[in-house]
Amino acid sequence: MNLKLKAKNWILLGLVCALAATAVPVLRARMDAAEEIARLATLMGWKDGTVVADIGAGDGKYSFVAAEHVGASGKVFATEIDKAKLKEIRTEVKKRNLSNVIVVESAEAKTNLPEACCDAIFLRRVYHHLTSPVEFDASLIRSLKPGGRLAIIDFPPHPEYGRVKGVPKDREEHGIQQKILIDEVTKAGLQLEKVEDTWDGDTYCIVFLKK
Repeated sequence: MNLKLKAKNWILLGLVCALAATAVPVLRARMDAAEEIARLATLMGWKDGTVVADIGAGDGKYSFVAAEHVGASGKVFATEIDKAKLKEIRTEVKKRNLSNVIVVESAEAKTNLPEACCDAIFLRRVYHHLTSPVEFDASLIRSLKPGGRLAIIDFPPHPEYGRVKGVPKDREEHGIQQKILIDEVTKAGLQLEKVEDTWDGDTYCIVFLKK
């Protein structure tokens, strides 16, 4: 092999390696519900008997996994504002015969959870949709027991996702900056405990503590 051909091969190999390296973050699979809830349970200190709330539960997938982690002596409140999704969750709870999952219809400005009912509350890709974050934060805090934790999983603004209607102007571009979120929740009365900058894909996870 002549020197010119060998040099060309080395250049091609270098390009392939560079492309492979940049592709790693893109190709990395997102955590599934079981992986994400297991990580969240460890981060927040769940155990058998823990009472958890999944705010904005969607189809209930994450609530059902959470129910496995807290056991029969624990409890999961699955809250949702969308009536079709509420019906879907209730149907699935009945189908699975889950006695430790309680479905709650929430409102725009409050959780509708009992006062001081929860050891842990989490919102997954929900916080940036809140139209009344100040009122909702106050409601979240009322629902937490002293020593309880709140975890918010969200992502920085993504203009390409489209704008969100009815929310404060600092999150209209679909997403919310960590600083804004932290400022709001700490101002509401919770203490910042942990920040996971690279939670899953483009998301971060921030954990707060109620003293």
